[in-house]
Amino acid sequence: MAKRLTYYILAGLLLGILVGWALNASVGDQARLTEIAGYFSIVTGLFLRLIKMIIAPLVFSTLVVGIAHMGDTAALGRVGVRAVGWFLTASLVSLSLGLVLVNLFQPGIGLDFPLPPVSADAGVAKAGFNLKDFVTHLVPASMVEAMAANEILQIVVFSLFLGVAITAVGEKAAPLVRGLEALVQVMLQVTNYVMRVAPVAVFAAVAGTLAERGPQVLGDLAYFMGSFYLGLLVLWLVLGAAAFLVIGRRAGLLVRYIREPILLAFSTASSEAAYPRTLEALDRFGVPPRIASFVLPLGYSFNLDGSMMYMTFATMFIAQAYGIDLSLSQQITMLLVLMVTSKGVAGVPRASLVVIAATLSFFDIPEAGLLLILAVDHFLDMGRSATNVVGNAVASAVVARWEGTLDPADPAEIEAPRAPTHRAGPPQAESWDPKAGG
Repeated sequence: MAKRLTYYILAGLLLGILVGWALNASVGDQARLTEIAGYFSIVTGLFLRLIKMIIAPLVFSTLVVGIAHMGDTAALGRVGVRAVGWFLTASLVSLSLGLVLVNLFQPGIGLDFPLPPVSADAGVAKAGFNLKDFVTHLVPASMVEAMAANEILQIVVFSLFLGVAITAVGEKAAPLVRGLEALVQVMLQVTNYVMRVAPVAVFAAVAGTLAERGPQVLGDLAYFMGSFYLGLLVLWLVLGAAAFLVIGRRAGLLVRYIREPILLAFSTASSEAAYPRTLEALDRFGVPPRIASFVLPLGYSFNLDGSMMYMTFATMFIAQAYGIDLSLSQQITMLLVLMVTSKGVAGVPRASLVVIAATLSFFDIPEAGLLLILAVDHFLDMGRSATNVVGNAVASAVVARWEGTLDPADPAEIEAPRAPTHRAGPPQAESWDPKAGG
C-alpha cells in the first residue's frame, strides 16, 4: 500500500505540472488564472485541514504512551538531552552550510532585472526574539486551546507532564495507558483514510501554483533557486554521512523508508502534512514508537534543517542583490542571531519569511528584498519542507541508536516491496507492550 501510494503521489505531481503549465499557457488573463488557482486551492486546503485534524491527537497520544513505556524519568531525560543536542548541532550545521554556499555561489550578484525600491513594503510581519514571550508560550494555558490551535510545542509540554505522572502513578494509570494506546491505533487508521486523497491534493497544489504563476516566474531567479537546491542536496549528504557514522550502513536505507513522506512534504510544501506517515515509516525502519513519538514533535519545533539553511541563504542573497557587503564578523553574528530567533517562531505561518524579515532590519538590509523571493518562495518551500522531513527522520534514528533500541527493519519493505507489509498500518500491539521498559 505504501509503495503504491508513493507512485500515486508521484503521478499526481507530474499530472499537476502538465495541467498547470497547460492552463497558464492557454489562459491569457491573469485574473482568470488566479480564479482557477483558487478553485484548486480548495482541494489542497481541505487536505491540509484534514492533516491538522489528525496531528494534535496523534502527537498527544503517541507521546504520552511513549513516555509511559520508557519506564522511568531518567530514560526520558536522557532521550531529551540527546535529541536537543542533535537539534542544536544540526541547526548550526544547516545555518553555516547555507552561509558558506551563498558566499560561494553568490546568486545575488549581477541580477539583470530591476530591484524593488528600497522603501517598498514586503507585507511580511517582523518578529524579533522575545525571551519572555517565548518561555511563557511554551506552557499552555489550556490543553484544549493548545490542541485547537495545533500548538505542537505546548502539546509536547503537557504530554510530558502527563506521561511522567502516569509513570509515577504506576499500575493505577494502566487503564489510561490502554485507552491512549487504542487512540493511537484509531488515529493511525484515520491517517490511512486521509492519505488516500493525498495524490489528488498533490495534483491540485502543483496545478494551481503553476497555473497562477507559470514557469516563467522561475526564469529570473533560476540561478538562485538552483544554487539553493544544490545546497539542500549537500545538506542531505551531510545528514546522511552523520547518520552513517552513528547507525552504520543501514543509514542508506532510511530514505527508502521515508520516500513517501518526503514526496508528500515536497509536493504540498508542508512538513506538517508528512508527520503521520513519517511516524509510521520510522516504525517500519526500526525506530521504537516511544523514541519517534518523542523526538519527532520536538523536531518539528526545533529541527527544521531545510528552513534553517534557507534563512541564511535568502538573507545573504538579498544583501548581495542590493550590493551590501557584510563582513565576516557580521555574518557570524547573523548566524548566531538566526540560531536563536528561529527557535522562537515554531508554528508561525511562513515562519522562515518572518524570521528573515526581522534579520534584514537588524542588519539594515532593505526589507523590500523579500519581494525578490516571494514569487518563488512556494517552490523553495517544497524543497525545504522535504529536507525538514529528512532531518527529523535522521534525528529520530540517531537517537534510537544512541539509546541502543534501534530495532530490525521491517524486511517486507526491502525484500518484497510489492506485497502488503504487516506494519504498513498502525504499529503492531507488541510495539506498545506496557511491560516493555526503556
